[in-house]
Amino acid sequence: MLGGMDWLDLLQWPAMVVTVLAAWLVASSLKRRRLVGFWIFLLSNVLWIAWGLHSHAWALVFLQVCLAAMNIRGARKAEPA
Repeated sequence: MLGGMDWLDLLQWPAMVVTVLAAWLVASSLKRRRLVGFWIFLLSNVLWIAWGLHSHAWALVFLQVCLAAMNIRGARKAEPA
């Protein structure tokens, strides 16, 4: 506990920063940055899921699973055949 706050409560802040960074990278015109952004988005999904489970934010957990699935689907469809 940190002054009455569980350390997992603080996880929302790095999750938010990672999500914003991922969005910035995915919006890049450079393929390498977009790929890095994809993996960082998946990391942000994991962070949000961890925080959501801890906070009993079930809708957020479900949202993150759906977003991760859609990002993976999109990445697969975007790869050259």
